[in-house]
Amino acid sequence: MAVLVTGGVRSGKSRHAESLLPADGVTYITPGYPADGNDPEWSARVAAHRLRRPASWRTVETVDIASAISDASGPAMVDCLGTWLTRLLDSWDAWEDPDAAIAVRLQPEIAALVAAVQAHSAELVLVTNEVGWGVVPEHRAGRVFADHLGRINQQVAAACDSVVLMVAGRPLSL
Repeated sequence: MAVLVTGGVRSGKSRHAESLLPADGVTYITPGYPADGNDPEWSARVAAHRLRRPASWRTVETVDIASAISDASGPAMVDCLGTWLTRLLDSWDAWEDPDAAIAVRLQPEIAALVAAVQAHSAELVLVTNEVGWGVVPEHRAGRVFADHLGRINQQVAAACDSVVLMVAGRPLSL
């Protein structure tokens, strides 16, 4: 069973997603930037996530989340698709590229992710940011992020068995 957990910043997405999985044997897949000490606030966020996870969970840090899902033989969690998109755009230096060019580069990545979600035979929980309720961002980077993550979320949601929206720490099944 695949579940997409979405919601705003600090809505309880990760905590809820973690609660959907067993205490042992989980592969935790993070495309996030490592805590390197250059950004104390980011390092604190990473540390809080690590402390909350059971010690028995195996962590895989990679931007190739489709392969990591495919390689996971048991339950798995991806946290989060918004960070994955950011990492991809950063690695391609594509924040100023035309939207169509970004979409062309993203589509094979999204297709691989969707295929991995559909093929995974164990529990799979994916976390993402909800970007569809705010105003259109003032700056181009914000619009690029919101537009492309919104499209990613739609395609991944279609591949999942259920979607949960987190609001103020409360899960709402969609």
